[in-house]
This record gives sequence, C-alpha cells and structure tokens, in this order.
Amino acid sequence: MNNEQRIKILLKLRNYFQENPKEWQDIKQEATYRNAWFTNDFIELALENICNYFLDEDKLKAWISNYKVANNSHKTVGLVMAGNIPLVGFHDFLCVLMSGHNVAIKPSSKDEILIKHIVQKMNEWDKDFSTIILFAQILKGCDAYIATGSNNSSRYFEFYFSKYPHIIRRNRTSVAVLTGNESNDELNFLAKDIQLYFGQGCRNVTHLYVPKEYDFTALINALKQFDYFTDLHKYKHNYDYQLAMLMMNNKFYMTDGSVLLSENDAIFSAISQVHYSYYENLAELKPKIENNDDIQCIVGNGFIEFGKAQQPSLSDYADGVDTMKFLENL
Repeated sequence: MNNEQRIKILLKLRNYFQENPKEWQDIKQEATYRNAWFTNDFIELALENICNYFLDEDKLKAWISNYKVANNSHKTVGLVMAGNIPLVGFHDFLCVLMSGHNVAIKPSSKDEILIKHIVQKMNEWDKDFSTIILFAQILKGCDAYIATGSNNSSRYFEFYFSKYPHIIRRNRTSVAVLTGNESNDELNFLAKDIQLYFGQGCRNVTHLYVPKEYDFTALINALKQFDYFTDLHKYKHNYDYQLAMLMMNNKFYMTDGSVLLSENDAIFSAISQVHYSYYENLAELKPKIENNDDIQCIVGNGFIEFGKAQQPSLSDYADGVDTMKFLENL
C-alpha cells in the first residue's frame, strides 16, 4: 500500500462525512446515545474540522512531503485513544496510517462507535486496510506505543510501555491572555475557545490572565451564547455543584447563569467553570506560561488567534511532539 492509495481512501472518507448518508447519521446518533457529552452539534463540529484541516488533499500531500514514510512497514504501533471529545484520537490514527506502519487501536469506551465505523468503511472500500488496522482491548506485542490519558493513566502507560519507543500524553489545558482591548467579536470567539465541547478538550481555555481592573462584563455577555448548555442535565449538574462549592466557601464569583468565573491561580478548572488571575507585566507573564508543560495552547493577540484553539492543523502536534518524526524514526 502506498501513499496514493491511502490518500485516495481518506478523500473518500471525507466525501462520506460530507455527503452524510443515512448509515452515517445512525452511527452518529448511536454515539450521542452512548455518550451524552457527544451532542450532534459537537460531533458535526469535530467532523467539519477533520474535513477542513486534516482531509484536504492539498494539505495532506504538503504535510506528508515533509517526512520519509514507508510504503510497507512491518512495525505495529499501539494507539491508546482518549475520549474527552469526539474523534480526538483521529489525528494520531491518521499519523500512523500515513507513516506506513500498521496500527492497533484501543479506543476509549467513551468514543468507540465513530472510529470503529470509520475503519469498517475503509475496509469496505479497500480490503488492504483490514491487514494494517486492528482493534484490541489489550495492546501487547506492538513495536511502539502512543497513549493519551489522564495523569494517573499516564503513569500506568509509562510503566508498561517504558521498554518500547513511546509517546505518552497526560492532562493538559489551554489559557488565554487578555489586555482589555479585545473587540466584541474577539470575545465571542474566545467564548467558543472556552465552551466548545463543553470545555473538555485540552485545547479548551480554562484559565484567563487579565490585567488589573479588567472589566468582565463584555466577556460574560459573550459567554451567553452557550446558555443552552444548562439544558443538558450532565452540564447543569456540574454547574450547580461548582456554584454550591463557591457559595459554601464564601468565594467571589461571576456568572451569566451557565458558566462561572472565579479568581484562582490553578490553570485547570472544572466543567462549567473558568479561572482567572491578574498580571501586571505581560513581558514577565509570557515566558512563564510558554514554559509551562501543562499548557497546550495560549490564546490571545500575539498568540493563537481567538476562536482558532479548536482548529489545529496537521502539523499542530499534541504536546509539541512531532508524531510523524517519531514514527519516521522507528
């Protein structure tokens, strides 16, 4: 199997997503039924980004031209996928596929419906794929591993995969730096960076760095576009719990009724909550956050553009580790 063959099927997959046949609609509905966090809107958003940024023919060819890939590798890469947002492991899957290696996938129980159907369709379109892609509940005997999970599970991965070439990913999150001069449009985009996928992705903004005397009014108004989140029981339960904790601890907070803003130096925050802290000198803040290994993305003027946090390109590798270079060197 060569790159042309792989790209041909990936482009067919893109058309399948965009044509949206009844079969695919039913699979997406089943994924929503199995995981209430995977709403139809957010599954469609994930697929739109995959089609636009990962499965565009010109972008695929330009990206892969930067690497030396094998046409018929006999190595197998074990892939442990996360399940926090729909198809979050697709980029890793794409990297292993395009590198020429075989792939053994252990999907998250929260997100196995979509990826299993995708592989099924690829096998239908080209039977050669059935020899290079397999699923497994326990990954053993692989030549290398790429595993994504929580801080706890990452320690487990480090222990079991330490003897093999590996990439182990743990919890990460994203932050935004505000100056107080942002336009209403920019704040509306920032609200998306915060709340898309209910804020559960590592590229979601969970902490704001703001100057002294920052006026939160415009941002709170921008966040109101996601007031409908409280219609989802799981989200509303999180909001009510976090609100109760703030009130019981006599903590100052601000809210639009669906998301809580509270002063806290921690960059990680719970679902329905965003932390903020004040800075005095942007020049001093910048190296501090750029060198923080817990931060995936920094959003703001001079950083990632507002509204683009959840639109990574093919070369925007998680944790800054070039996955294709890792695979190329196996």
